[in-house]
Amino acid sequence: MADRPASEIARETLKQLAARRLPPTPEHYRALYEEISGGRTPAPFPETHLRGILRVLPAQTPAQKRLLDQFERAVAHKDWALLQSVMVGYAGLGLSPTATAAAAGGAQADTPGMAALPKELAEMLARLVETTLPALGEEDVRIHDMAQQLVAFLREPDPPLSTVQLMLGNFSYRLSFATEEQAAIRARLLELLHMVFENIAVLSADDRWLQGQAEALKAAATPPITLRRLDGVQSRLKDVIIKQGEAHGRSLEAQEQMKALLASFIERLAKMTAASGTYHETMERCATQIGQATTLEEIAPVLQEAMQATRNMALDSRLMHTELQELRTRTEQRQEEILRLQEELEQVSAQARHDPLTGALNRKGLDEAMEREIARARRLGAPLCLALLDLDNFKELNDRLGHLSGDAALVHLAEVARAVMRPQDLLARYGGEEFVLLLPDTALENGVAAMKRLQRELSTRLFLQGKEKVLITFSAGVVQLQDTENSTEALLRADAAMYLAKRAGKNRVVAA
Repeated sequence: MADRPASEIARETLKQLAARRLPPTPEHYRALYEEISGGRTPAPFPETHLRGILRVLPAQTPAQKRLLDQFERAVAHKDWALLQSVMVGYAGLGLSPTATAAAAGGAQADTPGMAALPKELAEMLARLVETTLPALGEEDVRIHDMAQQLVAFLREPDPPLSTVQLMLGNFSYRLSFATEEQAAIRARLLELLHMVFENIAVLSADDRWLQGQAEALKAAATPPITLRRLDGVQSRLKDVIIKQGEAHGRSLEAQEQMKALLASFIERLAKMTAASGTYHETMERCATQIGQATTLEEIAPVLQEAMQATRNMALDSRLMHTELQELRTRTEQRQEEILRLQEELEQVSAQARHDPLTGALNRKGLDEAMEREIARARRLGAPLCLALLDLDNFKELNDRLGHLSGDAALVHLAEVARAVMRPQDLLARYGGEEFVLLLPDTALENGVAAMKRLQRELSTRLFLQGKEKVLITFSAGVVQLQDTENSTEALLRADAAMYLAKRAGKNRVVAA
């Protein structure tokens, strides 16, 4: 009967509906059709009912919105597999501790001898979940609840592997939404910070002392971002802000003094103009009186008045000229002082903790960096290496090629060192031709290898002075920080090792 044409089965179904006096509903038709054909027809996709459910599902969180979009796509394409996946997702979002615990207990009760997760692996997973949460913030309360529930279950005796797999799957599914949202928030915040810093630079076009701060902040907000970089920029900006505040205050004071001088200058000019006007009025009156006089006796007093007014005018002119000359001199001095303070502000902004010649850290920057790295190494139990290197035959180079060439050689060494160093390594100019390299997370033998690698790189990148190629070498002492050692003691040991390298023939690396 299963081989009969569908059209014949359909006609027979209609006849049976009439013969049995059944209402021609879809349910009756399907039942008779299956009875006559001897098989079952696939149930129609309940699109109408599912769209009704779709209208009442929540869409407030990013996870809910994504699941709602998938639900709508599954209904539109009549995709049962996608619909099943969406239902599992919603179940994960709504998984309650009570239900999970019940499921876990039921699984243990119903399946004796079920494989349990090894204790060491369960503890590792629990620690992994705990260390992941701080990076997610506090906005998503649900994922924190799921994490606490998962950690507690992992630390129970012999947690069933199947239940852990289910709970971990639900947690990782929710975690994917949370991490995606945090990444988007972080990227957006960095964009906003860059906009703020760029706006500061634009608004401070006439106040160039702010440019150093803006550039440092922009560099700090450029990925990859590390706590070490942020700490360094924070320390640098604190020092810059203090020094710039002092210099900026002196600059404002000089500007106010210059304004007062200009006001005095204008006041003197006004007095000269007034005195000149009075003199001209006196001369005109005297001329009128002389024109009207008929005797010498009448003219004499007028001439006396005119001569006195002229003498007074000359005296006032000399005094005014002297005062104006003094004001001009003082004004020029104030202008020079303002320019000097502006240059000082620019230098402070760029050189707070850095050597102006090489761009490496200066002694103050080195002290702060060593304090920070020593604290970090002891907190994490990580090795920290320190290398003190001194250029070989630097005095002879200065004497033969000049001090400008010596400075250029120091810059060359700093540039090559930065090219060879890792991002976390720090370079500082310790003094004269001495440099210090801080190598975090580095054991002694690796620190020695890093210095030898720098020596090889210097031998391939010759220092050019005019047409002459100069080979720059250095002697270095390398130490690994000891448990009870401070920065001064470590530098002393490195200095002693460097001295041994010098005595051994220079261009050597000695470990202490």
